[in-house]
Amino acid sequence: MSEMWVFDGHNDLPEALRATAGYSVRGLDVGRPQLQTDLVRLRQGGVGAQFWSAWVPAGLPEGEAVKGTLEQIDAIYRLIAAYPERLVFARTGDDVRAAMASGRIASLIGVEGGHSIGRSPGVLRMFARLGARYMTLTHSDNVGWADSATDEVGCGGLSDEGRAMIAEMERCGVIVDLSHVAAVTMRAALDCVTRPVLFSHSSAFAVTPHPRNVPDDVLERLVDNGGVVQATFVPGFVCTALFEWETGFREWGEAKGLRHDFGAAWAPAPRAGETPEQAMARRGEADQAWGVAKAEYEADHPRPEATLADVVAHVEHLREVAGVDHVGLGGDYDGTEYQPTGLEDVSGYPRLLEALAGRGWSGEDLAKLAHDNVLRVLDANPVL
Repeated sequence: MSEMWVFDGHNDLPEALRATAGYSVRGLDVGRPQLQTDLVRLRQGGVGAQFWSAWVPAGLPEGEAVKGTLEQIDAIYRLIAAYPERLVFARTGDDVRAAMASGRIASLIGVEGGHSIGRSPGVLRMFARLGARYMTLTHSDNVGWADSATDEVGCGGLSDEGRAMIAEMERCGVIVDLSHVAAVTMRAALDCVTRPVLFSHSSAFAVTPHPRNVPDDVLERLVDNGGVVQATFVPGFVCTALFEWETGFREWGEAKGLRHDFGAAWAPAPRAGETPEQAMARRGEADQAWGVAKAEYEADHPRPEATLADVVAHVEHLREVAGVDHVGLGGDYDGTEYQPTGLEDVSGYPRLLEALAGRGWSGEDLAKLAHDNVLRVLDANPVL
């Protein structure tokens, strides 16, 4: 396992840096234990290539969403520039291979949510020029042209505008990422794409029926498309008991008039001449009521535990249905409050690979899962 490097599909470190440190990238080379990701543990985990997520809350006004996404992309650039001996910017499969040869982690950009482009193909093209290699069509809410897995039905999957947006994404080399979208959107997208797609951080609906996971009929279609589902580790996506617990808590909270806003903890970015500490001092109160309610609910309803074994079950199901050529890894570290036992931070990938090896996965199959399949999708979506 020490020689098996990982190309991970989704890491929210840029947002974690904004939320906890005013975008300061200091100390990542010696360890930031309050985070799930730092350069020390990336090396321990064998991560050789990483899609860094540029994410902003789906509820932001269009102009604020575009601005916030640019700030996230800027944070990725500053992260790479701060540690040139450890990280290197990458766009293509050949860039990733060169990074591996140099002993550095290839760093790529993924934009998480079509709301980030403000409904503008021009913004999409500019993000592509800045190096964005995939865009998730939606996040938690619908956009005007595509339906989200966690929103009400809007356009019925994709509108004509959505199909035109996908065509423009393919033209400028931005991979279509189908994580976060409704199942009807997945099917509609697969009807119109001409290149392999990614699910940057999703797991198997048949194992855990979370709406963020991928149904079997969609997995089967990846054989002809050539795409890849990068299995995520998000506890509520991989552990059915925890998914049911979270559903019960949400319904209990909503009955009390409480709703959780993904953007409640959206922190300010530093202004000109302002230190990260000064920016953090301007941060308003986060949605504390939701956290208090969760603790109250958990006192009477013990929270189930997601484990590495749950992730193994999802990876094996993805392989069984889609085939070994269509599965990868997308942990979603620093994008969720906690991770499964055994995969608590980015150092945990070797434990997952070892567990799969113990279940009969060959070295060749593990290499496909860990990096080869995603490299193939990257190669098949050339940049403009």
